[in-house]
Amino acid sequence: MSTLTYCKGLPTPESEMNVLGQTELEMFLQAYAPIFRSAAIETVNHLLYGDEFNKSQWNTHLQKTYGINKRHANGVISFAKGRVDAAKTHRELHIKTIVGKIKSIEKWLKSSERKLKLARKFYAKKNWQDSKTGCNFPLSISLKYRDTNWSNLRFQIHGKKRKLSLFKNKLEHLKVKPIRVWVPHGNVFIVGSKDESCGNQVAQWDGQIIKIRVPECLESRFGKTVSSSIGNFDRIIFRLPSQGSKTWHFFYKNGRWVAAVQFTPKAVKQQSQTVSYGCIGIDMNPGSIGWAYVDNEGNLKATGQIPLQMGLPSGKQDATIVDAILQLASLGISFECPVICEELDFSDKKERLGEESRKYARMLSSWAYSRFHELLQSILSNRGVELITVNPAYSSLIGLVKYMKMYGLSSATAAALVIARRAMRLSEKPQSSITAYASVNEDKHVWSFWSQLNKKIKRSSEINRRHDYFTVSNWSFLDNLSDGEA
Repeated sequence: MSTLTYCKGLPTPESEMNVLGQTELEMFLQAYAPIFRSAAIETVNHLLYGDEFNKSQWNTHLQKTYGINKRHANGVISFAKGRVDAAKTHRELHIKTIVGKIKSIEKWLKSSERKLKLARKFYAKKNWQDSKTGCNFPLSISLKYRDTNWSNLRFQIHGKKRKLSLFKNKLEHLKVKPIRVWVPHGNVFIVGSKDESCGNQVAQWDGQIIKIRVPECLESRFGKTVSSSIGNFDRIIFRLPSQGSKTWHFFYKNGRWVAAVQFTPKAVKQQSQTVSYGCIGIDMNPGSIGWAYVDNEGNLKATGQIPLQMGLPSGKQDATIVDAILQLASLGISFECPVICEELDFSDKKERLGEESRKYARMLSSWAYSRFHELLQSILSNRGVELITVNPAYSSLIGLVKYMKMYGLSSATAAALVIARRAMRLSEKPQSSITAYASVNEDKHVWSFWSQLNKKIKRSSEINRRHDYFTVSNWSFLDNLSDGEA
């Protein structure tokens, strides 16, 4: 089960403050943090460059070297291992992103060079002026660039080749570059266990007062234990159990110490039924969230859109996202059904930003998808509404072709309807008005048909924007586009 973390700034009760204006707990944390950091740095170096890691032996080494007990040493090891694992994961993601950018540039270069080759081949023909099809990339002057299309494309190809060379060199460098891990100042990490009283032997909290066992190296200064009244964690929905493991993390931020407790949350009353009774599909886009509620038979019953302003400062952005998610949670509770969202990974799209338009790149860069999904999962879980993810393949296209005109929906709500029906495993077969002009291979998955249709629509001059799907009354123009041309 996933864990939650509650954070709060350490209070400074007047009765506990000394002449320096600090509590005994704050004085202890300031004294222990440098020792903890030194032990964590040595542990990080051993994990990165040492021999095979033996936790038991290394724990004994930390106890003897820094004068700390076994439980404190466990906290050091867990903290250091988390930093090292995060650094390795980040390096893997960095390499994956560069590999994706290299593939994207190579694909763009192949397409652009082929475009130039076909254009030259077209103009090499005799009587090309009488051609019925025309040139796919005509030789004309661009008012924007004040040059011919060909010359401008050749200049872009030159720039892309330079960028490709840069990324390849960077990739080779990253593969051999040693990983460096930064261990921040002002951190104390204490690992808990479910078998211990109050969930932690070193830091025991009864709901109001926390009592921390002092390591041997600081006992002469602070005694056996230090305690402070830190109070409770104020939450609208409180899920911190009295039993179970509690891991404490104290860190210094913005001039004050912060206490964070990590735990396995208490179960909440489930507000949503199974997906077979109906569900709410959502389509997340920069600027709005489209939602559609379907009943147990997959019929559309309610739709709507929630505005979502992007590009705000992080604090205001989070507040906007939370407001939108609270509306989705209210819908889930009202309809007593789960919420269905897409398994979108925007990292793949962001790898291709260099080959997209500036408007699209700016829009996608401002879309805080990972933050939205993190808050969506947390808020819905706190309110007993189940969150289900599905593959989003061709959901937008199916919504545009099948449902947008049928129900008079926007593209976002039409895609949300497809997402909801997909979670219920309902049919996605195309309507007969399309299959009359486009063949369907029954031996292949239905997404194979939607893939071919998507390619044909992109080549067609009948549909240039999403609003054009409302005006399509006859799909006979697909006859003029063979599978080979698609």
